[in-house]
Amino acid sequence: MRIGLLTEGGYPYVSGDARLWCDRLVRGLEQHEFDIYALSRSEHQEDEGWVPLPPQVDRVITAPLWTAEDDGVVYGRRARRRFAESYGELAAALCEGGVGEASGAGSTGSTGSTGSVGSVGSVGSVGSTDSAKGSGEASGVEADRFASALYGLAELARDEGGLVGALRSETAVRALERACRAPGARQTAREARVPDLLAVAAHLERALRPLSLDWYEDDGLGAVDLCHAASGGPAALPGLLAHHFCGVPLLVTEYGVRLRTHYLADSDSTPAVRALLAAFHGRLATETYRRAAVVTPGNTHARRWQERCGADREKIRTVYPGMEAGHFAEVGESAECVDPDTLVWVGRVEPAKDLISLLHAFAEIRKEEPKTRLRIVGAPSGPEGAAYLGHCKALAAQLFPDEAEGLHAVGDNPVSFEEIGGPELPSAADAYGSGAVTVLSSVVEGFPISLVEAMFCARATVSTDVGAVVEVIGGTGLVVPPRNPKALAEACLTLLRDPERRERLGAAARARALELFTVEQNIAAFHSIYLDIVSRTPVRRVVLDGTGEPLPFAAPAEAHVPGRWTERSTRVVARGGPAWAAGPPVRATPPFAATEGAPG
Repeated sequence: MRIGLLTEGGYPYVSGDARLWCDRLVRGLEQHEFDIYALSRSEHQEDEGWVPLPPQVDRVITAPLWTAEDDGVVYGRRARRRFAESYGELAAALCEGGVGEASGAGSTGSTGSTGSVGSVGSVGSVGSTDSAKGSGEASGVEADRFASALYGLAELARDEGGLVGALRSETAVRALERACRAPGARQTAREARVPDLLAVAAHLERALRPLSLDWYEDDGLGAVDLCHAASGGPAALPGLLAHHFCGVPLLVTEYGVRLRTHYLADSDSTPAVRALLAAFHGRLATETYRRAAVVTPGNTHARRWQERCGADREKIRTVYPGMEAGHFAEVGESAECVDPDTLVWVGRVEPAKDLISLLHAFAEIRKEEPKTRLRIVGAPSGPEGAAYLGHCKALAAQLFPDEAEGLHAVGDNPVSFEEIGGPELPSAADAYGSGAVTVLSSVVEGFPISLVEAMFCARATVSTDVGAVVEVIGGTGLVVPPRNPKALAEACLTLLRDPERRERLGAAARARALELFTVEQNIAAFHSIYLDIVSRTPVRRVVLDGTGEPLPFAAPAEAHVPGRWTERSTRVVARGGPAWAAGPPVRATPPFAATEGAPG
């Protein structure tokens, strides 16, 4: 079948999100054809170029999300009225009271900080049955209003040739202002001032740029059997429009929930801006989950967010990220440990990893086990990470002055800061293999990749209870509360003093990782989902009978799969069908009467 892979800021570019798993997926499903539709995030990303593409990638179509030239489209009176109505409805759907409760943006829209996001991410109680029912009914109306406005703008862009100029016009800002001042608008929306309205309008213009693309015709996304969005948000928007215009089914995969990312990142804006943007992203997520045939979160933590935003549980199938286990096979299959008194931390150095708590925990460990060493392996993530690394090094020097075994020996600090690729640690497997216990001390974590790598290496782990850690570990390691150095130290000491338990936990961890987190299981899961979605999707083709009327059931389900039944001699019209089935309408051949001597 032909898959339309939708990405934003990732594959096929050299840098970006979801690049590795998308590349592994495309290469692993060589029996399918792929069309890549990629939205780039920056000019620098485009200049870096693409990764090498396998032969099953038929074409790559890109569009910049970071800039948009004025399309020069001049609307007539009727088009201007259509835009004002649709954009006004969109703005009204964002400003109406209750939108936060429906989309999970309620606490974000308040004057509180992003610290309230934690309550949004969990599936807590929703109050009384009556209030929950009323909120659900209201959210359904608002979701329909948002969807109607969104598709109205998309149809206008298709009819007139673009939306860029209209979205940047004074008409858009005035429509947003009217919605914020209308009776029934939420309090934070009514507090919006002119700078806030301009900021929101600019964000909406950027987020709605995919509506102006020419991807939604029969020779574009209409020609694929299935759209697979590699994330929510802007990447899924072309899939929504392909479903709306061409009836193409949509699969949405989220290994990091874009809605949650927006909540955590948008901390500098005013409360009014945060409330309106949170409402937009919440409404877009709700519509995406509602229209998707299947939603595949990468873990239960992401699944809770999706369910909170309205995803139907029957549509959700958890598919864990696939990782290359072969790189860690040698270390994982070896029972030897380079240093049984060494703790290892591996990852990107940034404040969310909470290395400060790890260093304080290590100070407690050294009081009980003076020979223990700590290896912190990783490169800083951006300028903030570099500054944080410098702070950690200064703290380590303060907590652990250089020690020497004798008067004539050179002093050495028990904490080392290293990067993978050096002579001592040429690979990640060498880093995990250099110690007895792998530690994760994060306060924020999505899917803990470093933890899975340690499991491939058959290492016992001590982790903080954040993100998907407990789901990944599954009883094969020790878990402690975040920001608790004392608990972290006690758990590490427990494993350092019990080598037999370390070995048992490490073996169990490797077996679990090989069962759940390999590339092979990831590819097999998506292949099965592709076939399941297509098997439940009507063939979008027309076969005419002798009178020119559509012939029901003329295109069998197996028409999605190449074979003798799809040879060119039996072509039918393909509205949005695969390339090998494209062609003009043909009339069905009437059945022949059986002749004498013909096989019965």
